[in-house]
Amino acid sequence: MAAWAKRLAGVRGVLLDISGVLYDSGEGGGTPIDGSVEAVARLKRSQLKVRFCTNESQKSRGELVRLLRRLGFDISEDEVTAPAPAACQILKERGLRPHLLIHDGVRPEFDQIDTSNPNCVVMADAGDDFSYRNMNQAFQLLMELERPVLISLGKGRYYKETSGLMLDVGAYMKALEYACGIEAEVVGKPSPEFFRSALQAMGLEAHQELCSPLLEDRVQKP
Repeated sequence: MAAWAKRLAGVRGVLLDISGVLYDSGEGGGTPIDGSVEAVARLKRSQLKVRFCTNESQKSRGELVRLLRRLGFDISEDEVTAPAPAACQILKERGLRPHLLIHDGVRPEFDQIDTSNPNCVVMADAGDDFSYRNMNQAFQLLMELERPVLISLGKGRYYKETSGLMLDVGAYMKALEYACGIEAEVVGKPSPEFFRSALQAMGLEAHQELCSPLLEDRVQKP
């Protein structure tokens, strides 16, 4: 109990990653990481505010939450900070019309976004849609723009599924950066703005937060 209390001194909220911290994705939806369901339940019973931050860009927030609930997690959609909604806000604020190089699973997040006559590219973890044809189409569009804008939902190198390691969006983002001679704008982890938006949603400041390494203690009792 003393060690637990000491670690939480001054902490009012916890930011938790999802993929690789709560569960490993894969066939059948994936599997919870040992102790993670119990850890989340324990945090929810505490006085701490809990928010989930993810770079998941193959699923909408609704689909992700439904999956996590099936796996046993106590989680709601309004507790999740994800890059797709954040990107949509940026697109609206800046009057950008994206060419979408994304997975079909996350496409519903962009239903209210004008994609006619694109003046930027938004890319995410498109999975099998990262074909040469689709990458080249995004490359050509960027090269035609006077001021090319490339927005990437994360920049991870790889992630883990139950079947093994998988290439993430960052590898493909770097290919377009190199080919076009530009720098992508990253929406999602590790962007500071992404974490600030999560903190704002909780009404807390950074020094009042603890991030997902807390789950090292998932199943230890106080």
